[in-house]
Amino acid sequence: MSAAEDAEWLRWVTKQFGSIAGEDKEIDLEEFKTALQVKESFFAERFFTLFDSDGSGTISLEELLEALSLLVHGTATDKLRFLFQVYDVDGSGAIDAEELRVVLRWCLRESALALPEERLADLTRALFEAADKDRSGSITFEELREELEAFPEVMENLTISAASWLKPPQPPERSRRPRYLTRPYWHNHRSQLACLGAYAGLNLLLFALAALRHAGLGAWLAVARGCGQCLNFNCAFLAVLMLRRCLTWLRATPVAKVLPLDQHVVFHQLVGYVVLALAAVHTGAHVANFSRLAQRDGHPALAQYLLSAQPGTGGLGGTASQTGLALQGLLAAMLAFSSPCVRRSGHFEIFYWTHLSYVSVWTLLLLHGPHFWKWFAVPGCLFALEKVVSLARRRAGGLHIVEVNLLPSKVTHLVIERPQHFHYKPGDYVYLNIPAIATYEWHPFSISSAPEQQETLWLHIRSLGQWTNKLYEHFQQPEPPSGSLGGTRPQRWAQMVPARSASQVSVGLGETHRLCSVKCYIDGPYGTPTRRIFTSEHAVLIGAGIGITPFASILQSIMYRYRRRKRSCPSCHHSWCEELRDEEMTLRKVDFIWINRDQKHFEWFISLLTRLEMEQAEQETGGRFLEMHMYVTSALSKNDMKAIGLQVALDLLAAKEQRDSITGLRTRTQPGRPDWSKVFGKVAEEKRGKVQVFFCGSPALAKVIRAHCERFGFRFFKENF
Repeated sequence: MSAAEDAEWLRWVTKQFGSIAGEDKEIDLEEFKTALQVKESFFAERFFTLFDSDGSGTISLEELLEALSLLVHGTATDKLRFLFQVYDVDGSGAIDAEELRVVLRWCLRESALALPEERLADLTRALFEAADKDRSGSITFEELREELEAFPEVMENLTISAASWLKPPQPPERSRRPRYLTRPYWHNHRSQLACLGAYAGLNLLLFALAALRHAGLGAWLAVARGCGQCLNFNCAFLAVLMLRRCLTWLRATPVAKVLPLDQHVVFHQLVGYVVLALAAVHTGAHVANFSRLAQRDGHPALAQYLLSAQPGTGGLGGTASQTGLALQGLLAAMLAFSSPCVRRSGHFEIFYWTHLSYVSVWTLLLLHGPHFWKWFAVPGCLFALEKVVSLARRRAGGLHIVEVNLLPSKVTHLVIERPQHFHYKPGDYVYLNIPAIATYEWHPFSISSAPEQQETLWLHIRSLGQWTNKLYEHFQQPEPPSGSLGGTRPQRWAQMVPARSASQVSVGLGETHRLCSVKCYIDGPYGTPTRRIFTSEHAVLIGAGIGITPFASILQSIMYRYRRRKRSCPSCHHSWCEELRDEEMTLRKVDFIWINRDQKHFEWFISLLTRLEMEQAEQETGGRFLEMHMYVTSALSKNDMKAIGLQVALDLLAAKEQRDSITGLRTRTQPGRPDWSKVFGKVAEEKRGKVQVFFCGSPALAKVIRAHCERFGFRFFKENF
């Protein structure tokens, strides 16, 4: 720090100390725990003891400044000595094996990780044997420093949360130019921006033509007619944007390179808001025009005009006012209950049932507007045809859920018999209906199995709303309710405890398996942006939590393609894989990144990822085709004193056993959140072709990744439902 920065830091620490200490000007242990923001009291107590240099039981401002100065301004040796004192629980000047074991156990708890005692013993042994250079049975400070110097990332920024928290916050860096004015933004969004421009231009043209045609009848009527013409177009366009089968077919045509088909849901939402705004202006202009005529020519009262049919006012039988008011109410309700706060707060059913009123909206529009049918004829027929096809396929014959795996993280894994002639691409999704859960509700879920899997379909469904919670609870019951499941097959329910693999043991979680025969219906498949993956050159797949689902299908498909290309030498039995490219696949490299909040969520697809690693055990000399990167955000990184020993021990044991202790994979699980600048920088350096990034997860993380993609010039695609 410069002298000015150092003075600012001292002022900041003094201010923070005053807010923590209160009137007595001393910080006790409980206040220190709150300020330190640690999950477990062990580290708070160890740090408090070291900060309290005079052993008074409280920390003064002078003691705090002295300790924090060492952690913020001190050398790497000073910080390592503080770390050594944290691990030296008994203060003997050396760390024995039992002390190390105790500290590592608390490191695990601080990082929200759970490992069996056997694995904790293995971690302790790995770190102790590596650090105890002279085999004396204890670790000295010099031995600890020598061991940690082999990990540069530890020495770069060794800190604890208190030192970081009491540093003045850095002012946010602002770009000189707004993001929307940068060249990468316009380059990456050129198709969306072009379509938005065309959409806005068409609306302006329609408004102008209709308004000019009625300009002689008054300004208010001209505005009403202009908005009415735009409403004719937009209300029909809403149907076009939800023609899922047609859009899925278009994804396989050259049109997909020009039109932003992946954004059809976003455009549908935008057009919905435009329709509501146009409807409000249209109604207001008509009311203002009628009020003007009533004052001049003695027309009926406004209430009578709005609530009773008036011949000559438009609409079937003069019901334009009444149908218009009904449309306003329905549109407002649909948009209100389509908001993210409703859909993502566990009330998806409210959105679902209010959105079904689109049938009433289009019926009222046909009664309200004399020319709407001309705009709606083609989209309406296509929409009706899609619904008829979907209904015919849904009810032609129900399917059966043949197996259910209940994961402790409240994820329901459904294994469904695959219908004949059901063809789909990796990453596609279907709509699922289970009458035993809700008779009329259909919900979209990504298919997590590969198309090459002929007998069954897999769906992994996380419990987030009413329907998904009811699904999980339904299969938790020891026996199915009598007569509630439907179907003609005999019930075959059996609860089993599966054999647990090494990876499951390391994660410390099992599954509940049930064999069953529950009737269900599916509608689909429908395409998603992930269909572009196999035509990419370098694909980066990023899944957050259950967002791995569409990528599970893709990774399995890659595995099946590897198997088809596997060759063996008849003489020496050496096996290899031919170059993984064909007419439908131009992939040269795949980077798969999976981010989970905590350890237990890795259970979803660990077995799949283990098989993928086994398939790649023998790779071509040109480098690995598929690289996996696993992150657990609850775990503290190596530069935090509360996790250094654990992360170093995990590295040492992974190098020794060629297996990660958290997941059981060969790929080492990284603590904390990805540093996207480093991740994408490494991808760019590889130069394996044009990079396309595919993401499935939370909108907040999508925004962050999108910004980094624009910076590096990568194309970004996000799943939208």
